[in-house]
Amino acid sequence: MRDHDDVAVTEFAHLLRMTISFHPAVRNYRDLIVWQKGVALAVEAYRFAERLPRWEQYGLKSQILRASVSVPSNIAEGHGRHSRGDYVRHLSYSRGSLSELDTLLYVASEVGHTSHSDANTAYVLLDEIGRMLWAMMTNLGKKPFYF
Repeated sequence: MRDHDDVAVTEFAHLLRMTISFHPAVRNYRDLIVWQKGVALAVEAYRFAERLPRWEQYGLKSQILRASVSVPSNIAEGHGRHSRGDYVRHLSYSRGSLSELDTLLYVASEVGHTSHSDANTAYVLLDEIGRMLWAMMTNLGKKPFYF
């Protein structure tokens, strides 16, 4: 059992290093891999939304676009705050937007506007970003945070 715990801690540490910094030092939010993946998710959501019927422009399409842009936006806003609590709170908002986007993509497929496979890339990014945000939130809650 001990070896399993050590492997889990090592995997968590690796994920955390990959999440927090793409460069040796994080100069601003654009250096965060999680933010970069969030932008990629928003771009993918825009591509997905283009497949929706025109009459969904002010319904599902609008909600998909807002939720997708909210993910990297909240990461950036939280990074710009000057307290760890605010940063973690904004990362939590991003996680909420991920869940909202996941639901909207699923509903779009269920009502027949697209197929579930049309959103495969988005689903992969949703999962990756969700794990990265969780790792950041967990780490920021345990260690001193310096800007």
